[in-house]
Amino acid sequence: MSRDQRIVFAGAASGIAAMALAMWRLPLILPSPDAPDSAARFAYALRWDVVAALPLFAAIVTVGNGRFFGPAIDPTQGAEDEKMRIDVRVVDNSLQQFALFLVATLALAAELPPPRLNAIAAASITFVAARLAFWIGYRVGPLYRAPGFAATAWLNAGLFAVALWLGFA
Repeated sequence: MSRDQRIVFAGAASGIAAMALAMWRLPLILPSPDAPDSAARFAYALRWDVVAALPLFAAIVTVGNGRFFGPAIDPTQGAEDEKMRIDVRVVDNSLQQFALFLVATLALAAELPPPRLNAIAAASITFVAARLAFWIGYRVGPLYRAPGFAATAWLNAGLFAVALWLGFA
């Protein structure tokens, strides 16, 4: 393995470990919602999905403000600096990850037993932390986005796996 691959591997492994720890511990301390019917379950999930969308919103605002106040106001001119190019990539990847997260949490809202719905809140908190780690790491250097990326991707994979298991088992 090259030095860069070792950095990415170590970062990805640490991100996955932190995500797994958060998803194990947070449901133990977060309250379970009173969600007696499907509407309440979906409303609960959507409230937490709004929280999960906050890093995407922040990244979009950052790019918009950077364009308005800087030389890249016209995106067709290619005047973006490295910081803005990273922020645009963060927006792109965060939108992709959030789309998957939204589908997974809504599927889980339909399938999880009511006492376990707080896993959606835990997932949203974890998602936000992972997206922020991705953004900060990317700003430090592209290789250091690995913890946040891996945590988000594997969180989504786990949510999909549970949703599929509960939905089709």
